[in-house]
Amino acid sequence: MSRADIDFYFDPVCPFAWMTSKWVRRVMAQRDYTVEWRFISLRLVNAQVDYDAHFPPEYEAGHTAGLRLLRVAARVREEHGGEAVGRLYAAYGAHIFDSAPPSDADGHDAGYRGTREFLLPVLEEVGLPAGLADALDDESWDAVIRSETDQALGLTGKDVGTPIIHFEPPEGVAFFGPVISRLPSEEEAVELWDHVIGLARFPGFAELKRSLRELPQLRGLGVEEGDVGVQEDWHGGSRRQKK
Repeated sequence: MSRADIDFYFDPVCPFAWMTSKWVRRVMAQRDYTVEWRFISLRLVNAQVDYDAHFPPEYEAGHTAGLRLLRVAARVREEHGGEAVGRLYAAYGAHIFDSAPPSDADGHDAGYRGTREFLLPVLEEVGLPAGLADALDDESWDAVIRSETDQALGLTGKDVGTPIIHFEPPEGVAFFGPVISRLPSEEEAVELWDHVIGLARFPGFAELKRSLRELPQLRGLGVEEGDVGVQEDWHGGSRRQKK
């Protein structure tokens, strides 16, 4: 049972989860919240989905890379504690989304993020042993990741994406998102937080949604801070291709 103020369920390759996590960290700094960083795998959520029929070409490799990185995070939590998972996720996101995307000449595809070549500099940066990279291929960690994925979906229902935030667990409210494409200022961060929590706490609240989303303001997606990303229709919450 979590003793944190917030359980934040993330997949490291989801740009919207990363943007929301940056917002939550800003709220943490001002409200003195504690966060437990927990796991939800898009690859496991979509385990029965025909990727070729439903998703753009790079999604399967990207989601698989996310699962591989979560295996490492699960081992990190087991051996180094939850605080280390928070540092690792921060480094994952910084390297995946806050750095300029690799050029085509580098030969990096969406699956690159799940490789030792990507991971080893990240582990070194946060002061964790290089041997943790062995977990990339260790499927024994999938049981933990699947269990937390099921927990997250049990809090919200299955027709959601990432992230999922559980406020004041275990009794408090949980919700998918909010999905944001721009990082709020420090002042805006707490204002947005109060509005989101106030809405979610209403017992009869179910959903407030639009599928049109701007591409997040993340350098790794080619959108600089201050630019407005291209607006896309994420049908089904995942930008799935229409049949």
